Amino acid sequence: MSTYGWVLIFTIVGPLALSFDKKVHFYTYFIPLFKAIIPVAVFFLLWDSFFTHNQIWGFNQEYLAKFYVYNLPIEEVLFFFLVPYACIFIYEVIIAYFPGLNLNRFANIMSYILLVCGLLMLVSGIGNWYTSSACAIGCCLILYTGIINKKPWYPFFILSFIVALIPFVIVNGVLTGAITENPIVWYSSNHILGLRIITIPVEDIYYNLSMLLPIVWIYERLK
Repeated sequence: MSTYGWVLIFTIVGPLALSFDKKVHFYTYFIPLFKAIIPVAVFFLLWDSFFTHNQIWGFNQEYLAKFYVYNLPIEEVLFFFLVPYACIFIYEVIIAYFPGLNLNRFANIMSYILLVCGLLMLVSGIGNWYTSSACAIGCCLILYTGIINKKPWYPFFILSFIVALIPFVIVNGVLTGAITENPIVWYSSNHILGLRIITIPVEDIYYNLSMLLPIVWIYERLK
């Protein structure tokens, strides 16, 4: 098993084992979940492949299984299915255990913080492909979904996204070299701001938000 593979197993084993919890009954949502994940995963795989081809980021073969889908390691392909699964599980756990939470004010505050920070990064990183794309998409999604449209499920999404930042730091930290001699996933310094959370480019926050928010949107419609 490759190092990246072990990271994915660590990511999915808990949510998968707890998917049959009687209060959450996450297993009953498998069909809408995967119908929501697939189209978003296809978009992100194309984005990922393009950036890999242009060396905006890349992968250290030392930590991979050496099996590729076009120019992406199989672990990277699985990332776009397993990580959303784990994050939507967190989202459903919060809804199941805290259904009465009034999160509207919290969601508004967090939305404006994320929007302002994202716009500042976008302006500062004009010309940086990763900064520009991740922050532009993330800010547009926040603006439309959380501020203009105010989707009823959005406050729970924002809380689950904040909670998921804890495993996000662990998983992405490992992938970006926090505990390995070299990073499993490397980023070109020409296309990021250089601001990092431990070893994680801060753009990753907006990249993950851009992936998860459309999935929840589709998922909620299908449910």
